[in-house]
Amino acid sequence: MAEKTKKTDISKLNFEQAINKLTGIVAEIENGRIPLEDSLLQYEQGMELIKHCRGILQHAEKRIEKISAESESEAEQE
Repeated sequence: MAEKTKKTDISKLNFEQAINKLTGIVAEIENGRIPLEDSLLQYEQGMELIKHCRGILQHAEKRIEKISAESESEAEQE
């Protein structure tokens, strides 16, 4: 149940929020002052954040491609 809650929370984050959360996780892990089990949980959450960020970037890339294609089409018609 907690796992599903984490994923739901991550899916609601915008790109900047997800990157900030990911940066915090990396700092915590690199600090080395958290127990191994917590490090593994943080790593797992970090991977979910990376996946979420990639999805946001892919969506943005598709929007850019669509806008570019529309602009080219309009330019050709003129």
